[in-house]
Amino acid sequence: MKPEKLLLELEQVLEQAGYTLRKERGSFRGDECIIEGKKLVVVNKNKPVALQIGTMGRVLGQIDITGVYIKPVVRKELDELWSRLSITPIEDEEEFGLE
Repeated sequence: MKPEKLLLELEQVLEQAGYTLRKERGSFRGDECIIEGKKLVVVNKNKPVALQIGTMGRVLGQIDITGVYIKPVVRKELDELWSRLSITPIEDEEEFGLE
């Protein structure tokens, strides 16, 4: 899957998980937070697409995405990314009793 297409797909997954995505400029890496009860993911739009994908993938590995539909091809890309980043997604931790 082309990086630009994956980026769009991950944006949709974040939205389905209840997060608002903000692409901002600055000297930061990007992460997720909750501001005034609103779930937010901030991505540095000055960074290369691969790093933006990495930020969103890392966030998706840290939040509960149980019940969120992820296309199989996108799931495969996420699994590969999580493997490279050594992230065990929250839903997998719960499935195996690793909470």
